[in-house]
Amino acid sequence: MKHIFTTILLLCINIFIYAQEPSGSGITTEHTLKHKGVEYTYYLYKPQNLPPDAPLVLVFHGYGVTTFPSEVYGFNPVADKYGFAVCYPTGPQDFKEQHCWAVGYAFHIDENWKRDDIGFTRKLVKTLQKEHKLSHHNVFVTGHSNGGEMSYLLAYEAPDIFAAVAPIAGLTMEWMYRELKPSAPVPLLEIHGTEDVVSKWNGDPSNKDGWGSYIAVPSAVGLWAAVNRCTHEEREILPLKRNKVIAHRYVNGTNKNQVWLYEIVGGAHAWPDKDIDTAEEIWKFFSLYLK
Repeated sequence: MKHIFTTILLLCINIFIYAQEPSGSGITTEHTLKHKGVEYTYYLYKPQNLPPDAPLVLVFHGYGVTTFPSEVYGFNPVADKYGFAVCYPTGPQDFKEQHCWAVGYAFHIDENWKRDDIGFTRKLVKTLQKEHKLSHHNVFVTGHSNGGEMSYLLAYEAPDIFAAVAPIAGLTMEWMYRELKPSAPVPLLEIHGTEDVVSKWNGDPSNKDGWGSYIAVPSAVGLWAAVNRCTHEEREILPLKRNKVIAHRYVNGTNKNQVWLYEIVGGAHAWPDKDIDTAEEIWKFFSLYLK
């Protein structure tokens, strides 16, 4: 009877607890959150004995991704090691029935398809802070591909929430560059392959691929180096795993902010674990801005 009652209670509050994962020692729970009539699903990973006011990292998936995100991005063991919570939101489907984030792709604009994913993210962060007693200062966001575009968009639209952002194989759409003005300096890390054929290193100014026009990756990162008032660049070749990785670090910015670009020479459109310890490197960057 106790087991039946517990099951019913969990269903009623719309939370499903996964078994302890091999990718971490904590527990992942599934939740839903409605915003402006749209229901979103998100997964929250909390290490065991996570203290109050712990940091929070949001991880946004790529376009059409269906794989459970903790199996792809490798953040759970890093969260166990350093003591932070990880949230994996899932974007609702678009008219192509693909889970995604609304970042202004050309085919979404053509279909007049709109959704307030920025407002949802704000609501999500406040919900997590309230319900799980997470930090109001140490909140960070990263994402791959479409999730990388979402990370850039949040740097523009929600700098009051995020202490730093890390788009991975992400793009700055030309409409963002033309229409949005950064309202605050936000530290940023971009990790990107030079041979990425989906999110091209040199951009796609004429929209040959149909996503919409977007600017070159070095230009996008340079914008944030300028916004953060970084004064010079430091370069380092990272220890070799597969492809050569050149770390371009723009330093000495406002509030000691930095902007990093990890150039993966010959790298493709993938979460770059074969070239670097991606989640570790992202947290290394985020940890510079803990308060």
